[in-house]
Amino acid sequence: MSDKFFFNGRQDSRQDHAGGNYQTNAGSNVGSKKYPLSLLVTSEARQQEVQALVDEAQLHARITVDTSEGAEESIAELTALLNKGDTVKVDKTPARNEPCSCGSGKKYKKCCGKG
Repeated sequence: MSDKFFFNGRQDSRQDHAGGNYQTNAGSNVGSKKYPLSLLVTSEARQQEVQALVDEAQLHARITVDTSEGAEESIAELTALLNKGDTVKVDKTPARNEPCSCGSGKKYKKCCGKG
């Protein structure tokens, strides 16, 4: 009997995810009403400054004031959202036999395509 193979069924390769309890925050927009930013400031005046920045960027945030001795500001999420660059769009180059985009009236392959 030791030389026979007994099949016990297929082993699931994704045992960690098999239960359906695996959730990601891929769909969460940080700074929205549902997922507000969590910010920590050290004074009331700074809270008003940060609130003005949040309102100007049309975001939502929960700003907490911590006036204790060793408290540090935590506004990294806000600065990351404010410094995010715009999407760069690149114009598609024309196909070889389409008119050139420079306006010469020649085909792309004979004008700027040089190929």
